[in-house]
Amino acid sequence: MSIPFAYLGIILIWSTTPLAIQWSTEGTGFALAVFARMLIGVLVAAAVIIVWRIRFPLHDRARRAYLVGGLGLFVAMALTYWAARYIHSGLISVLFGLSPLAAGILAALFLGERSLTRLKLIGMLLGALGLATIFIHGDSLGHENALLGLVALLVAVFVYSGCLVWLKRIGDDSPPLATTVGTLAVALPFFGLVWYLTDGRLPDMVPPRAGAAIVYLGVFGSVIGFALYYYVIKHLETSKVALITLITPVMALLLGHWLNGESIGLRLWFGTGLILLGLSLHEWTMLAGLLRPGRGEPAAPEIAG
Repeated sequence: MSIPFAYLGIILIWSTTPLAIQWSTEGTGFALAVFARMLIGVLVAAAVIIVWRIRFPLHDRARRAYLVGGLGLFVAMALTYWAARYIHSGLISVLFGLSPLAAGILAALFLGERSLTRLKLIGMLLGALGLATIFIHGDSLGHENALLGLVALLVAVFVYSGCLVWLKRIGDDSPPLATTVGTLAVALPFFGLVWYLTDGRLPDMVPPRAGAAIVYLGVFGSVIGFALYYYVIKHLETSKVALITLITPVMALLLGHWLNGESIGLRLWFGTGLILLGLSLHEWTMLAGLLRPGRGEPAAPEIAG
């Protein structure tokens, strides 16, 4: 597979995922939308594993990774889908751009990593300022519950980042698609339970746009995007992979504006800019490798969301 094609594929999938999440809840409810997405994802990923005869480990580390990943996925995605009803779709990508910063804090607290340099701390501070800028008068973001949506999404980001840190500590080396299947299989019953408790009924008719968004997220967002990400990090330097988290928030905001009529005020752009600047400083060591061709660090495998 062409590496540029895979790289572009990740950017397109991650940029369109927030808007697809918002569309998938229209006329279906957030619980059914996320449950249907995960069901499609686990079926597609399992079929790929069977057809390609990919190894599916069940040793202790693998089981722990599936459990941690599944529970984290459930909490993060449930909160994200709930919040998507109240905030601009582009903000989902912007706030998830904070994941490397949140993961850095949690790794320092729980893994004892001493990687919080002065530049990283400045980056975290700028990210916090950008977040505060967006949170100020959050009720002006298009819905009376926008602030609640932002809080729920921020909790989702920290849960997602915490799972990355925990998975790093477990150190499982299972094939990516096996991890995908195991994680989705653990999370799926919880999503089904939430759907049952909140509604439990199938709508008389699923709007075409919502149905298409659910299928898109199940196939591309949950399986293909994951596989492309792992393919890219095995063939490119970390500095180049890190650029994805700087590109996708801006594209997601623009797509929400063009395709969903979401207004983007100066304050939202300013807050987003501070977050991206903070993320750039936080990842500067890796990004600087782009200025020195051939000297970038090899990409280290991470768990993609």
